[in-house]
Amino acid sequence: MSLVAVAVAGRGLVDPAEPVFGADDEALLRGAAAFETIRVYGGRPFLLAEHLERLSFSAAALALAPPDGAEKLVELVGCAAPPDHVLRLYRTSRLLVATAAELPPGLDEARAEGIALRSFEVGAPPPLLGGAKTTSYGVSFAARREAERLGADDALLVGEGLVLEAATANVWWRRGGRLYTPASRAGVLPGVTRAFLASLEPVQEGAFPLDDLLAADEAFTTSSVREVMPVVAVDGRPIGDGRPGPAAARLQAALRLRSAP
Repeated sequence: MSLVAVAVAGRGLVDPAEPVFGADDEALLRGAAAFETIRVYGGRPFLLAEHLERLSFSAAALALAPPDGAEKLVELVGCAAPPDHVLRLYRTSRLLVATAAELPPGLDEARAEGIALRSFEVGAPPPLLGGAKTTSYGVSFAARREAERLGADDALLVGEGLVLEAATANVWWRRGGRLYTPASRAGVLPGVTRAFLASLEPVQEGAFPLDDLLAADEAFTTSSVREVMPVVAVDGRPIGDGRPGPAAARLQAALRLRSAP
């Protein structure tokens, strides 16, 4: 996704090609930065208050300064970006930054066809930063690259045999008329989109083995940018009839209805 606007607290809008983060910033030295990714529809950041609340929590968990002034940066980049874009906020040891980028191409086409996941055992994540959204995505993106090399679209992370999440999304599935999703804990980020959709329909949260997902009638992931993305195969095995299912379509329609400006 190419950047179209960047704003820095204390500086305002800057050239997207201009360097922003210093070489001594803990975000670069140790990956110690909190961030949020927010989809903007018609100039309106969806669920902004919920994202800002999680950003504040993540900053505190990393012992960073609170992201005061984030709303002003959102306004600045929003005025310089197209109506529909991807907004990101970063709180580092030295800076508060907002960026706007173009939406990735092909999302609707991928939603119509569904995506394939490849599972990877990553062990039990430590609980020290449970619930915090940080830029330390090394393992997740290594798993995604390997999944893509093996012919899948994304990675499914599994800890001690239990389903955790995709590389950058929460995982859901349906058996019969009931929805399931792993409960938020270490290794399962409390997704803002996940929470919004869970407020619309009943969902059973818990610790579930991979076999539960493999036996589902349908599955999908949820995230701010990809929204509700059907999953049609895991580890080369079809989920249900191998096609996007009705629950994913229903929740995607509900999300679009509520996010419309």
